[in-house]
Amino acid sequence: MRIEVMSSKIHRATVTDANLNYVGSITIDDKLIEAANLCEFQKVEILNVNNGERFSTYVIAGGKDGEICLNGAAARKVCVGDTVIIVAYASIKAKKAKDFKPTIVHVNAKNEIV
Repeated sequence: MRIEVMSSKIHRATVTDANLNYVGSITIDDKLIEAANLCEFQKVEILNVNNGERFSTYVIAGGKDGEICLNGAAARKVCVGDTVIIVAYASIKAKKAKDFKPTIVHVNAKNEIV
């Protein structure tokens, strides 16, 4: 049997931009993508701490330091300055889940890794 577990997350990032006129996705600083073991175009769930919204989108790499930008329809679910948790999941064998350790990246208000 396989189960889905949290594989990685960026905890309490600050939304730096919301771009309604983009096709869709979340743009994340390259350094944060690497630190969280995320892949470009990987599906992620966004948890908005400020308003309780939970929604899925996919990752695209951003070049600006600390960038967390929600694009397209997702831009309607956040405001610049909101705190979000970005979560990725993986399907693993249930037996391995007990020993699995996800990657958790904590950031400050400027989205710098702490």
